[in-house]
Amino acid sequence: MIDRVISELGPWNWMVLGFVLLAMEIIAPGIFMLWVGIAAILIGAVSLLLWDAGFWTWQVQVLAFLALSLVSAYVGKRLVGGRDEPTDQPLLNRRGAQMVGKTATLAEPIANGRGRIRLGDTLWRVSGPDLPAGTQVRVTAAADTDLELTVEPV
Repeated sequence: MIDRVISELGPWNWMVLGFVLLAMEIIAPGIFMLWVGIAAILIGAVSLLLWDAGFWTWQVQVLAFLALSLVSAYVGKRLVGGRDEPTDQPLLNRRGAQMVGKTATLAEPIANGRGRIRLGDTLWRVSGPDLPAGTQVRVTAAADTDLELTVEPV
């Protein structure tokens, strides 16, 4: 059945697939469908030239499309880049890490290694040595989840 559909549409089936993938990229942008769509259009262009060649079966076309999709996605990732570029605000979405180095007063005592401080308008959970409420502390670290700060007395 697949063989019949491909032979009826000819090389234009790849062009249609490519434009559908490009339209999907416009509807739901994420950059990935762009590269797969370009690969489909390129296979369509090659199919226009090689359609009557005996070796250019639908299986070969699919394998070429898969290989070209991988290559174009890799090249696209290199061209567009990733999130590895340095930024002028590396702690923008890491609120806990922004607090490292700040001093505050304990709002609740640290008992059994846990307590609370108020920084700005937020009450933060902290861990550190047992200290009474009202003690000045400095934030020395933030947990990976940014939900708890580590403090030491000033």
